[in-house]
Amino acid sequence: MSTLYFEDLKEGEEILSPARTVTEADIVSFAGLSGDYNILHTDEEFAKGTMFGGRVAHGLLGLSIASGLFTRTEHMQRMQKSIMAFMGLTWKFTGPIKIGDTIHVRAKLLEKKETKRPDRGIIVLERTVINQRGEVVQQGETTLMIARRPAS
Repeated sequence: MSTLYFEDLKEGEEILSPARTVTEADIVSFAGLSGDYNILHTDEEFAKGTMFGGRVAHGLLGLSIASGLFTRTEHMQRMQKSIMAFMGLTWKFTGPIKIGDTIHVRAKLLEKKETKRPDRGIIVLERTVINQRGEVVQQGETTLMIARRPAS
């Protein structure tokens, strides 16, 4: 599989990830890993009385799963050797991710920016997390530094 470099990427292009179902085990594991045992995620009886009607995944768990799903796309597989740095993100949590929801990521290349350094460029991706009902549950932008194609 050939490596994708800055020059190969086109503004406006969209990438779809595979889907994944969020499980109770995911939430319990994430609570243990992060130390976030907020009762909205861990106490079903409490969570039944909230606007969500039951436990929901941690927002950051959704973001983490979305990041992993995106790395499984062919684009990201081909960019592994050209990604130089993850530079930042802006992110919004627009809806709950519940146990049993199946989510996937739609990414769109919003912008390519030249840099002062001739060996790299910057890209901005819009990433949208969508559940099985077509509802947007998370969305944001990520900025990556990408290598340019080496001179032959």
